[in-house]
Amino acid sequence: MTRTRFPALDGLRAVGALAVLTTHVGFHTGTSLNGPFAGILARLDIGVAIFFAISGFLLYRPHAVAWFEGTLPPLTLPYLRNRALRILPALWLAVVLAVVLVPHKDGVTWATYLQHATLTQVYFDGPAADGLTQLWSLATEVAFYLLLPGLAKLLTGYERPTRRSVRWRLVVLGVLIVLGPVWMAAVNATGHPQAGLWLPGYVGWFAVGMGFALWQVARSSGRLGPSALDTLTKVPGTVWGVGAALLLIAASPVAGPYNLSASTPGQAFVKAILYTGIAACVLFPALTPTTRIAGVLGGRVGHIAGDISYGVFAYHLIVLSLVERISGYNLFSGKFALLFFPTLVISAAVAAASYYGMERPIMRLGRRDKSYDVSPVNVDNRASAHPNKIDDWTTAEVTPASPFGQG
Repeated sequence: MTRTRFPALDGLRAVGALAVLTTHVGFHTGTSLNGPFAGILARLDIGVAIFFAISGFLLYRPHAVAWFEGTLPPLTLPYLRNRALRILPALWLAVVLAVVLVPHKDGVTWATYLQHATLTQVYFDGPAADGLTQLWSLATEVAFYLLLPGLAKLLTGYERPTRRSVRWRLVVLGVLIVLGPVWMAAVNATGHPQAGLWLPGYVGWFAVGMGFALWQVARSSGRLGPSALDTLTKVPGTVWGVGAALLLIAASPVAGPYNLSASTPGQAFVKAILYTGIAACVLFPALTPTTRIAGVLGGRVGHIAGDISYGVFAYHLIVLSLVERISGYNLFSGKFALLFFPTLVISAAVAAASYYGMERPIMRLGRRDKSYDVSPVNVDNRASAHPNKIDDWTTAEVTPASPFGQG
C-alpha cells in the first residue's frame, strides 16, 4: 500500500518551530518590543498558524481520500491513540523538566502543572507555568484533534463526491476561516482574554489546510477542473512573496501591539485574517513543490528538522530559561544573538535526543511498527494536484503521518 508523502512539509514544520523559538527569544530580549525589527520578531508567532494549517491538511486528507474512493475513513480510536503517542511523551517530559529546572512564580502550584500535563490550562484562570507558556497552542490543537473525526464525518459522510458537493464543502470550510477572526474580535470586544486561547479563534487556520486537502484530492481525481490555484502551483516564489508582504503588513500596528497588552477588536480581526492568509501562502507551494523546493525542505536535513520540530517547540522555553540563568542575563536587556544561538542549538540537541531516544521508540512500540517514522522517506514522493489516480493513502488500518502541528 502506498502512502503519499508531501516532503516539503517536513521543512515547513521546522520553519514553524524556528519562528516560534525566535519570537520568544525576541520577547525575552526586548528586541520584539523595540528596535527596527520589532514588528517582524513579534509576528513570528505566525509559526503557530503554519503548524495548524499543516495539521489540518495532513489529518483531514485521509478522510477526503476515503470519501472519494468510497472506502472507510480512519478509525477514531487508533487515530486518537496515535495522536496521544505522538504528543504526550514529550509533553509530560517537558512538564517534569519545567518543575525541576524552571523557577516557579507566585500563583503556580502543582495543579498548574497538572493542567499543563493534561492540556486543560487554557480553560482555567491563573498564571501559566514558566517554561510551558507556549503549550496553550498545543491545548488548542488537541481540541482540534478531538473535533476532527466528527467534523470530517459531517463534511464527507453524505453525498457522493461530485464537483457540486466538493464546492459546497469548500464553502463550509471558507465559513470556518471567517469564524476565527470574528471570534477574536468578539473576545477583545467583551474582555474575555481566556477565550482567545480556545479553538474557535483558530479553527480557520486548520480549515485552510483542510480546504487545500479537499482541493488537492479533488483535483487529483479529476472531480474539479483547472482553476487559478493550478496556475499558482507553477509560481511558488510569487505565492511566498505574497505571504512575505502580508507578514510585513501584520508587522505594523494595524495588527495590534507587539507586547502582551490587549488589541482592539479591529486589530484582533485584522491580525487573524492576515495570519490566515500568511499560513495559506506558506503552505500551498509546499503541497506541489518543485524539485528544488522538495530538495531543500524535504531533503535529509529538512526530514530530520521536521522530526525534531515538536521537541524544539516543547523544550525551547525551558532551555531559554536555563541559558538566561547560566549567563546571568537580565530580561529585556537586548543582545538577541547572545540568547538566540545557544537556545536554538541546545533546543535542537535536546529535541533530537528526545525524538530518537524516547518519542520514536514509544510510537513504534505503540503502533507495533518497528520502522515507523513521523516523516518516512521510503514512501511515494509524487504529490500532485493534477488529475491522476488517487494514491492509496488510507484505509481503516492506516493513519496519516504526524505533523508536529504540534505533534
